[in-house]
Amino acid sequence: MEQRIGSSSQPLEGAGFDPAFIPGLTSPAAEEPEDARPEDAKSEEGEAVTETSVDETSPPAQAEDGEEAERAEAEEEAEEASDGPVFEASDRRAKVVADQKGVRLSLDEESCEFRWDEIGAVETESPRFGKRYTVTVHTPDRRWYPIEIEAPARSRFKEWDEQMDAVLDAYFEE
Repeated sequence: MEQRIGSSSQPLEGAGFDPAFIPGLTSPAAEEPEDARPEDAKSEEGEAVTETSVDETSPPAQAEDGEEAERAEAEEEAEEASDGPVFEASDRRAKVVADQKGVRLSLDEESCEFRWDEIGAVETESPRFGKRYTVTVHTPDRRWYPIEIEAPARSRFKEWDEQMDAVLDAYFEE
């Protein structure tokens, strides 16, 4: 009779395996240094092919074209975002944005983004006392992601509730 030494259970994926794992949480994009270049390609004879030198005047011209393209994209996104209702609330640390793309939560340097098909429910809560407005995003897999926004005045709670209801009515399908 064979017996195995050790546990027969498999390691858990996700949060059981990695304490920093949170579904929907995006890590900041790593920027590649400007001097980083792809490895030299090898020719058929095995010799390294070297890159040709580029004159010093062309990179700024390319950078200006890239900046213009980014501006055009930002303007297009702003036009798309203005088509329907948008909820946006923020304080010195936290920010919540809900629009046709979904719900984005940010706290300090961390952020997560949920598309509307990834959301099971969105809950808002106004405290009886105090000025912290809470928005909680619930996912179908029984996880929830709350974020608190400190309002400048308690009168903003009603306005924020109306804006969030308009966004949910427009984009969220139950």
